[in-house]
Amino acid sequence: VQLVESGGGLVQAGGSLTLSCAASGFAFDENAIGWFRQAPGKDREGVAGISSSDRSTYYATSINGRFTISSDSAKSTVYLHMNNLEPEDTAVYYCAADLDMLGFSWYTGAWTYWGQGTQVTVSS
Repeated sequence: VQLVESGGGLVQAGGSLTLSCAASGFAFDENAIGWFRQAPGKDREGVAGISSSDRSTYYATSINGRFTISSDSAKSTVYLHMNNLEPEDTAVYYCAADLDMLGFSWYTGAWTYWGQGTQVTVSS
């Protein structure tokens, strides 16, 4: 299993970014996929995800509708479209997958596979 994130960068507050997570080595459409982030000095937290069971999507309440998760099965890639970014969104963003998860979990310890992360910095 391999997860490779890309698309991070520096953006001004109010701007947008789209992160990509290219997945390989497992059945992309049959397993849970999640986006998490970790800001300096803080715990890693869930941002958005896709359920393994019915492919429903989940969003953290802190996102307030600003982010959208989507996937492209043909490319085995999951995206995180981020709009109206705030300085508080500054963090390293990680993609995660798990082959045994039923549904979706916000608990970081439940996820087996992680990407290397991509830095998102939002300036005020």
